[in-house]
Amino acid sequence: MELTAADRLELHELMGRYGDAVDDRAWNVLRNIFTTDAVFEIPHLDVTLSGLDRIIEYMDTEGQHPQAHLMMNIHAEVEGDGIRLYSRAIFPIPMREGGGSRIVFGSYYDDVVKTADGWRVSHRLYSSERIRKAEG
Repeated sequence: MELTAADRLELHELMGRYGDAVDDRAWNVLRNIFTTDAVFEIPHLDVTLSGLDRIIEYMDTEGQHPQAHLMMNIHAEVEGDGIRLYSRAIFPIPMREGGGSRIVFGSYYDDVVKTADGWRVSHRLYSSERIRKAEG
């Protein structure tokens, strides 16, 4: 399998649209990001979400709501018969108790598939590598 420049651009934009959807709480936009049977794993929270509807429900009711979801260092690699998309994110999350916010740094590891409607994430693993409280 070979990725074209157009594929890489579409994959890069897919991550940007994800960040915008999260920031805007536009959960229905996630239907254009994930496959209907997607799995989203967040190991540090002991969360595994199976299916797009469950992902959207979690994001809307239980998910942490960042103020600005900044996606960066996005790149795609051909791995065996599939495509793995790597990206990093940084986002401030308001603290529930005590005010202020914490800055979250993490990585997304996405298995992506090309559908009739474009590239979609079929499996996402989020790894929160570093977390620190924001100063101020």
